[in-house]
Amino acid sequence: MKKILKMIALTITGLIVTIILIAVIFINTSPQFGGKHTKEDIKRYQESGHYEEGKFINLSPTNLDMSFKNIVAILKDQMKGNPNKKPKFKLPQQAVDSLDLEQTKAEDKLIWFGHSSFLLQLDNKNILIDPMLGNSPSPHPWLGTSRYNETLPIAIEKLPKIDFVLISHDHYDHLDYGSIKQLKDKVGKFYVPLGVAAHLKSWGVNNDKIEEVNWWDETTFGNIELAFTPSRHFSGRGIMDNSSTMWGSWIIKGDNKNIYFSGDSGYGSHFKEIGEKYGPFDFAMLECGQYDTKWADIHMMPEETAKAAVDVNTKIMMPIHWGAFTLAMHDWNDPVIRVTKKAKELNMPILIPEIGQEIALENITLNSEEWWKN
Repeated sequence: MKKILKMIALTITGLIVTIILIAVIFINTSPQFGGKHTKEDIKRYQESGHYEEGKFINLSPTNLDMSFKNIVAILKDQMKGNPNKKPKFKLPQQAVDSLDLEQTKAEDKLIWFGHSSFLLQLDNKNILIDPMLGNSPSPHPWLGTSRYNETLPIAIEKLPKIDFVLISHDHYDHLDYGSIKQLKDKVGKFYVPLGVAAHLKSWGVNNDKIEEVNWWDETTFGNIELAFTPSRHFSGRGIMDNSSTMWGSWIIKGDNKNIYFSGDSGYGSHFKEIGEKYGPFDFAMLECGQYDTKWADIHMMPEETAKAAVDVNTKIMMPIHWGAFTLAMHDWNDPVIRVTKKAKELNMPILIPEIGQEIALENITLNSEEWWKN
């Protein structure tokens, strides 16, 4: 009996060691995890004013530590499951024609790919925002959830030449290795938060195509003015690199339109500060999804999203960070149901387009059908 127990113990130990070894090899050899930071990089981060003890920090105190109680609660939620975590029907999606994009490039418009990814055509420029165009927001498909719809409104290879790309932070649902590899040769410029350049360079993007920015930095691309502004979140692509790169939001101001993209963020005073400094906005895309009271500091509740729209002083808001992937335990359409109700209470005009639908920024038509209710 002792020999059998000893053999079982050795077998279990061997399996654990093998799993750990495979994980270590995967993390250290897989390009999806991104690049490393040099001593010169670290020095630049330290000079940013938002970097302490090897990590970037939020403007306001933000709890990123999961208590044992919360971890147990999350495990219970996952074991219990939620039958409405994913839609039971194929989401309506409009196809995007590459020729039409070129022929109507002079018309300011926005096209949503689901979650937080957009193609923006502004002042005759093609702009991609957080282009996570892959199937799974994870370092490997086995480790993540799949996109609700099997296809995109337009394939990556059919996208037009992209003048520039804006990245909010390096989480997998916003910065995708496969998408960048396919896009890099047709992109003129990448604007990224401090630290994210290391990832792009490791993926073959030329250094002269990358511009790193700190919070409140302003820059231009032709006539378009850009500003990188704070959000309340964190970053990281591996086990040991939590908050090793910066995160944030973007202001995109053209000749006639002023647009705000929130990236990921918990609610905070930064929204009002951004609105006072750069508003009013014609259109704001605000995070609304993948939330839980257990991590409320880093992802807003839907009611807070509507309040943030008022804070940033926008004419029309659009809830994002939903409609493509399940990354939390709430119903997949809970974000839009709740934020729509709150926006109405606050008299905030709200737009919820279908994926792939063209949003004409000159004359935005608000929803008449609640397609997310099928």
